[in-house]
Amino acid sequence: MSVFQVSSQQLIGKNFKFQKAMENARTLAVSKAPLLIVGEAGTGKKSLCNFIHQNSARKDRPLIFVDCSLDVLEVQKEILGHRDREGKFIKGVLERANGGMVVFTNIDCLDENFQKKLFSILSELTDYDIDIRLMATTEKNLSKMVAAGRFYRALFTFFGNSMIGLPALRERTEDINDIVHYYGELFASKYEKGKIEFTEDALMKFQENQWAKNFTELKDLLENAIMNSNHNVIDTLALEMAEKKAEGRLVDDDENFLKLMSLRDAEKLLIKKALIHTAENRTQAAKILGVSIRTLRNKINEYRTEGTQYFVNLR
Repeated sequence: MSVFQVSSQQLIGKNFKFQKAMENARTLAVSKAPLLIVGEAGTGKKSLCNFIHQNSARKDRPLIFVDCSLDVLEVQKEILGHRDREGKFIKGVLERANGGMVVFTNIDCLDENFQKKLFSILSELTDYDIDIRLMATTEKNLSKMVAAGRFYRALFTFFGNSMIGLPALRERTEDINDIVHYYGELFASKYEKGKIEFTEDALMKFQENQWAKNFTELKDLLENAIMNSNHNVIDTLALEMAEKKAEGRLVDDDENFLKLMSLRDAEKLLIKKALIHTAENRTQAAKILGVSIRTLRNKINEYRTEGTQYFVNLR
């Protein structure tokens, strides 16, 4: 097992794909070339960006993340700068991070009309004495988005000449036990539970789970199981109770959220949630929703035609 330190936490694993990704990250940390990191939601893309920053000559300079999935105008203001209510100009992230690194997370969500402009800006940074390392992350296959005319080819080439892919947790079964024990110790310390142990059945349950949201889902389940347990042995019953509590929170959140939207918007939200939950497997999403794959496909095309960003970028 290899352990890669990132701030106060660690990236752990012996899986070949994971090891390869970390070797590439260590090698590319010393480079100035733009970098694209690809992986499903929750696979650790942001942690990998932190690892690259900490192992570079820029580690003492700023590392700033820009979430491209946020409101279009907010993203543009964060990148380009803007004036506040008092008329004072607030520098954009490219100026603020001078000497350091900027990461464009969820770059596939970047407004299509802004993609070409951003490429022009990034290509001319040296003309303005701005020296930054640029990285981007995505859950999508950007080359397919380029082929479909939904992502600017030059911007993809700018970042995609150097690329690191992170494997999903379901591809890393040999790492699950080590990951569970590592985070188990962290959460046990957080909630003052003492030494935590896991039954064989509980560990098997962790290994058999498909982890659609990867680390995000695993850590949430593990934390809830430890936080709500009255003893120091985590078994399948403790995990099942933690799963039910998580499902209950989602139902409460959804009920409160759905009250504030139209039936049409609720339908769109549920379809989106089903696709995210199944890692965009349309057949599985259709089964969850209780509709035919043809109905789901028609709805996706309808929302895509409307310009709804998530469905426009859906592969």
